[in-house]
Amino acid sequence: MENVIIIGGGFGGLTTGALLAREGMRVTVIEQNRTIGGGLQSFTRQGVAFETGMHILGGLGEGGSVRRIFQYLGIMDKVRIQRCDMDCMDEVTYLATGDVYRLPQGREAFAGALCRYFPAESDGIHRYLQACYDLSEEVDTFYLRPTPSVFAMHSKRFLQPADEFIADFVGDPRLRDLLAYMNPMYGGVPGHTPAYVHALINVLYISGQYHFVGRSQHLAELLAEVIRQHGGEVVTGQRVISVRVADRLVDYVETADGTRYRGDYYISSIHTKTLLPLLSEGALSKAYVNRLANAPVNYSAFILYLVFKPGTFPYINHTGYIQDDYGQIWNHATYDAATWPRGLMYLTPPTENQGKWAARMTVNCLMNWSEVERWEQTRVGNRGADYEAWKREQAERIIDKLERRFPYIRECITTFYTASPLTIRDYYGSPEGSLYGYSKDGLDPARTLIAPATKVRNLLLSGQCVNLHGICGVPLTAINTAECIFGLNTIINKINAAVPT
Repeated sequence: MENVIIIGGGFGGLTTGALLAREGMRVTVIEQNRTIGGGLQSFTRQGVAFETGMHILGGLGEGGSVRRIFQYLGIMDKVRIQRCDMDCMDEVTYLATGDVYRLPQGREAFAGALCRYFPAESDGIHRYLQACYDLSEEVDTFYLRPTPSVFAMHSKRFLQPADEFIADFVGDPRLRDLLAYMNPMYGGVPGHTPAYVHALINVLYISGQYHFVGRSQHLAELLAEVIRQHGGEVVTGQRVISVRVADRLVDYVETADGTRYRGDYYISSIHTKTLLPLLSEGALSKAYVNRLANAPVNYSAFILYLVFKPGTFPYINHTGYIQDDYGQIWNHATYDAATWPRGLMYLTPPTENQGKWAARMTVNCLMNWSEVERWEQTRVGNRGADYEAWKREQAERIIDKLERRFPYIRECITTFYTASPLTIRDYYGSPEGSLYGYSKDGLDPARTLIAPATKVRNLLLSGQCVNLHGICGVPLTAINTAECIFGLNTIINKINAAVPT
């Protein structure tokens, strides 16, 4: 039995480990935090659980790729999720005009709603959606289809900037803005983010949107249990400080307490910029190291967690987006003390036996690292009174914005908690608190193109820095990584045989 050592017990490391364990490898996952899960981590305050990162789920409907992967791993029937309302998966509000758009699940229903809001753009709406689905069809792994080659050929639109892609189909600037409302889900940058990223995320959620019930942490625990059931282990509270490489092979991984882990294969599921300083000098070429070290990371967020008084705020079974006005969706991460936040995403995650009233709300507001850079040498719990005062100011700004949509919300709140880009950096080990790995650029795709295989022959990469991030991108990358060991299409063919569509 071959051994594999995985650095990082987040969603990517655990999913990769579960796939490899199921294939008969002895897996050891090493996680620096006491709690596994990365973006799946949850925390509890006043008896109320909150997700730290992953909030909105797709690909879990009948025949969905993520669902089929979880079925293959034997955990789907234990994953606690709730589908959002079919007639409204997302609600988008523009405060300046009072416009509210309620967008349903399902391609035809989604298109129908947009056509009712913008009847003059009906033809463009249908062509736009067809183009999104066409782009998704270019990615075989998205549909768990065997691929003939690791070197895929793509259409001209594949790398077109997403904002230009949208503008090719619709002329109304309000509709162009609305069609980009999911921008906070992938960190879009105007003129750079490729159309395929926009298309895959939109197709994923239009096809079916879900929220976790209770704690997102339970998915991490289910994946860890798969690893343990197949003879592996998940080690927590162990920070890797060195990856010893000699003659293009990893010899061992060493943790802060001096423990050395040896295996036949090594997989890094931590951010690539975090991995590079751990490698022995000369392990990878200077050109490769410089490219990844200087590649732009995506932006971060300020997160507000609200605890409601019982029986005061209604449960909302969809995700909500609030924009100040049209024309700002591509620039929400830009901080201006007079206007921030110009947009936000909110949801009231369901609890077990969810009833009429919400117990909690999570609010995400995009934010650049530069706003917290003055405290970058500090750690959680030791950042000083000025930082705490700054956080409270940001929280009050967000609540003020929420009040414009829910005038009664402030009187419903019993307390709140916050997380800044610093918090995300420290808990996820993500440079500058980056939410989505590297910032993809359709004008210079090679700059952030990362293959799961490296020039170190037994070192592989997984996680959100490779391919796509999120509930769908990370498991699909885990398959790519596993197939670097077992061969192209090996895992996909086994999933298709075990869980046919």
